[in-house]
Amino acid sequence: MPRQLHLNAFLMNTGHHEASWRLPESDPHAHVDLDHYVRLARTAERGTFDSLFLADGPQLWSSVAQRPAGALEPLTLLTALATATEHIGLIATASTSYNSPYNLARKFASLDIVSKGRAGWNIVTTAGAEAARNFGLDAEPAHAERYARAAEFLDVARLLWDSWEDDTVVADKAAGVWGDDARIHPPRHRGTYFRVEGALNVPRTPQGYPLLVQAGSSEDGKRFAARYAEAVFTAQQTLADAQAFYADLKARTAAAGRDPGHIKVLPGIVPVVGSTEAEARRLERVLEEHIVHEHGVHRLEELLRLAPGTLDLDGPLPDGLPPEDEIEGAKSRYTLIVELARRERLTVRQLVGRLGGGRGHLTFAGTPEQVADTIGRWFAEGAADGFNIMPAVLPSGLETFVDQVVPILRARGLFRTEYGPRRTLRERYGLPRPANQHVTPHAPEPAPAAALV
Repeated sequence: MPRQLHLNAFLMNTGHHEASWRLPESDPHAHVDLDHYVRLARTAERGTFDSLFLADGPQLWSSVAQRPAGALEPLTLLTALATATEHIGLIATASTSYNSPYNLARKFASLDIVSKGRAGWNIVTTAGAEAARNFGLDAEPAHAERYARAAEFLDVARLLWDSWEDDTVVADKAAGVWGDDARIHPPRHRGTYFRVEGALNVPRTPQGYPLLVQAGSSEDGKRFAARYAEAVFTAQQTLADAQAFYADLKARTAAAGRDPGHIKVLPGIVPVVGSTEAEARRLERVLEEHIVHEHGVHRLEELLRLAPGTLDLDGPLPDGLPPEDEIEGAKSRYTLIVELARRERLTVRQLVGRLGGGRGHLTFAGTPEQVADTIGRWFAEGAADGFNIMPAVLPSGLETFVDQVVPILRARGLFRTEYGPRRTLRERYGLPRPANQHVTPHAPEPAPAAALV
């Protein structure tokens, strides 16, 4: 079968553009409205998307003035959406920095069982002092330490998901034996960050493990992805940068002893679609006109580690910004934003406008054909295995993409017309179900977690 796109619907309250909530069509309370998310999920399923994706973080923004803030906990919301959909994958973000392996492994196993094999975990290490202080820490752990902890977290989670063999439940009513204790394998893990003794209290799931997704593009993030990730969400502004990232990550995955075809690279794209190019530009201008620049400047100063009042709205970014290796937070996003501003000689006002649509992800305004052309080109030229679709406005942006862009991708043979017999999210991504490490011999593991430090 010819290679086809993977499309993921990244859902964010009223849309990814920070001013989307101010449009007449938008409901500023949609971020806590289950019916809103059910409508979005069913629209994406009508478009035969591979999956839905919900971002998350364990902190509230320092200001709630900019846009709808606060969000329903994603595993809870996706469990509800599992009952409102039949095919589409359900990917939740959860942090390895501020969770424990046992509880999180149990939650994802439960979602996978409830959804009949559609769960995915977007693994994040959570940057930012705000989140750290919510968990009793004075400052965020160092970048390398967060990834070392994440590596051990994943190793323990996989032990937990494998702690039940697939045929543990025998349900022998005549003999009075429900399960076989010999097929339970407690982790009995003693590590640097975690001590986990007992087996999971949830049986092995339809997928074995949830689809493992990762979103970091720093050096530590890419090393982690090569070892563990099966899909990678990334932000790339140019085709050349996307091609370089794609080639690098596939090579790292092969070097880690894994099939590079078993890791899918999905850049984010914020499409603003109009019936004509002029109409698309008009829709883009309307959104930009609703940006409150003071909010954007404040967030930009926080990201760049600058004191409030440092940036001149109509001037360029200042010289002398710290290099990436001095940043402990979102390293790759920091570099992307600084390079974007320098490369295109943007003023702070212009940069805030560009970031307002997708926070550093590729934004594209055009006709359905032009959007499909861009997606097809990146897919064909070694820059992507698919895309994280990030509608600027919801629900209209997702509906337009499904109704006007998806048919073009289908007509070009780039995207499925129906879900077909592949039922689980792993099957849809062309991935094997992981063998239980206690039962079936499998390929040697790549380098130990310590090598990620």
